[in-house]
Amino acid sequence: MEPAPLASAARDPETFVRTQTQILTPPLIPEVRLHLASEVIALWQMTEAELEETGLPPPYWAFAWAGGQGLARHILDEPETVRGKRVLDFGAGSGLVAIAAMMAGAGEATAADIDPFAAAAMRLNARLNGVEIAVTTQDLIGTDGGWDVVLCGDVCYEKPLADRLLAWLTDLAHRGADVLVGDPGRTYLPRAHLAEVAAYAVQTSRELEDTDVRNARVYRLAPASA
Repeated sequence: MEPAPLASAARDPETFVRTQTQILTPPLIPEVRLHLASEVIALWQMTEAELEETGLPPPYWAFAWAGGQGLARHILDEPETVRGKRVLDFGAGSGLVAIAAMMAGAGEATAADIDPFAAAAMRLNARLNGVEIAVTTQDLIGTDGGWDVVLCGDVCYEKPLADRLLAWLTDLAHRGADVLVGDPGRTYLPRAHLAEVAAYAVQTSRELEDTDVRNARVYRLAPASA
């Protein structure tokens, strides 16, 4: 299929996702198929070059990041974590973690990402895997939707965001939500507040990371009172 012009794609995110990706399986999650970028640098450079003209944000949604893969693997291996529960996948990107939650038997899953292109990717990926997820582009930080389980993969890459997240997630954990964070060692991960529950070696690309393998760890956030 001939790639759609970027200016046109900016008005039609689903067309952009379909034409600029291939259907691939993340290395650690062969059960799930996703619309992913096969040429990392090419897609990234294309969106950067067209950012001012089209408003295209960076295509974080087009890659299965190591922390998200670790979190999805943990959920599929330990389905009781989400079975029958209301789940939030925050900073969902491709929607991998929300999709894994539904495949593991979650009662419902909401995938949240402020990028409308990520929202389009999540809808396409959910249909591709035969599951239903709710998708929102609302900034949910500071809100409480009554979720039983809150899942966050690869979200601690900027300090201001990490600080906002820690305060919010700690409040949710104190309320009783089970908060799990998947992370491959990002700089601003609040390690003092986390207890490791699983670890996975995830094959990655040097185009995305500084190594061929990242050690993705899954952590549970302790409530403030703990």
